[in-house]
Amino acid sequence: MATPDPFSFLQDLVWEDIPADVQDFARLLLLDLLGVGLAGTGTDLHKIVQRYASRNLRGACSVLFCDASLSPEGAALLGAMTIDAIDAHDGHRLTKGHVGCAVLPALLAAVSDCEVSLSGHHFLTLLVAGYEIGSRAGMALHQTACDYHTSGAWNAITAAALSAHVMGLSETAFAHAIGIAEYHGPRSQMMRVIDHPTMLKDGSGWGSMAGVAAAYLAAEGFTGAPAVSVMEDEVQSHWSTLGQDWETMHQYLKAFPVCRWAQPAVQAALDLQKRYNFAASDIAGVQVKTFSEGTRLWTGIPETTEQAQYAIGFPVAAALVRGEVGLPEISEQAFADPELRAVLDATRFEATAEYDAKFPAERWADISVKLQSGTVLSGGPTTAKGDPETQLTREEIIVKFHHLGRAVCAADHLKDIEAAVFALDGTTVSFQRLCDLIFRAPCRV
Repeated sequence: MATPDPFSFLQDLVWEDIPADVQDFARLLLLDLLGVGLAGTGTDLHKIVQRYASRNLRGACSVLFCDASLSPEGAALLGAMTIDAIDAHDGHRLTKGHVGCAVLPALLAAVSDCEVSLSGHHFLTLLVAGYEIGSRAGMALHQTACDYHTSGAWNAITAAALSAHVMGLSETAFAHAIGIAEYHGPRSQMMRVIDHPTMLKDGSGWGSMAGVAAAYLAAEGFTGAPAVSVMEDEVQSHWSTLGQDWETMHQYLKAFPVCRWAQPAVQAALDLQKRYNFAASDIAGVQVKTFSEGTRLWTGIPETTEQAQYAIGFPVAAALVRGEVGLPEISEQAFADPELRAVLDATRFEATAEYDAKFPAERWADISVKLQSGTVLSGGPTTAKGDPETQLTREEIIVKFHHLGRAVCAADHLKDIEAAVFALDGTTVSFQRLCDLIFRAPCRV
């Protein structure tokens, strides 16, 4: 039996083929991405990319949470960079990256540009297909490439696949589209942006744009097949499970708007603070043990939200001092907080072989706090909630959506978006209702 391929998978997949739990989770993934995207519109990163795209990538395409009309490439770039502007979106442990961030804007861009009339179920089906293809593309690239590339490198393939499908390209043109995307996708160095956090983030914006562009190039006859991370024999173990094992269910969701690598330590700090309820002034020293990649995160005082989102020290300090890590804790107003700075200065980090051996399939940390009295408070090994085994509840995801969105969007608009996501059904009206709500700038508070 031939290994399933992305072209046939997209051609054949229908809503009724998707298990009910995957269907339900797809709605929650969509809502979560929309909440993160809404929060992202309040960042300088979003404003900069919007100005750039409005000047250089103009077109007739509708754009996620924006009043501008852009080319499909521009819509994908701005949408993905806006979601990526707040590091609170979904991810996948074995890709060491993020699928939905690039997939959703690319899919929306292709649908808008091609003026395709989709039902709500058809849209969700394509979104699930994006998670399935994207997860496998990421795992295949990590298997075959020696360097650790950002999500944009492999998400370009997914963006191209969805765009080519929506455009109705032939099987041959489809193969060229994903080949072009693989070749021209941003093979950017993930650990560079970990060491030096900037607006580059996870490369998802560039990957989404590259994938969309690849599909349009293929439509014009540009060649680029094959995509070796899809077609090579050595990666077929990933692709052979298309339509059987649902990688959509293996996405994690974040409770905090910081890098997933920091979240076990943040959770450990929150647990310790909740258990003992000590004051910031009680803290004499903090010891955090985690895996090596986690200790590479920013440990100094942030100067930008990007540094705060790719930090481990500052969110741990916030968890210990404030008992929470949300948007205010990655904003500039927090960086001057003397209590946060004092606790951060007293915090040390250590990588352990035990936690290194579990990474990336599992991410663990533990924390101990020495009080001024000399007492040492310790927590056990901790992993962050939101992994497939410890997934956030439906209610927690909905609360997160409203918490992220309320900084930039009126409560009634948020309620309308939530209702529209859960009302997506077999009618085109349901999808159009959602588009009417998300293809415009958010209704500000």
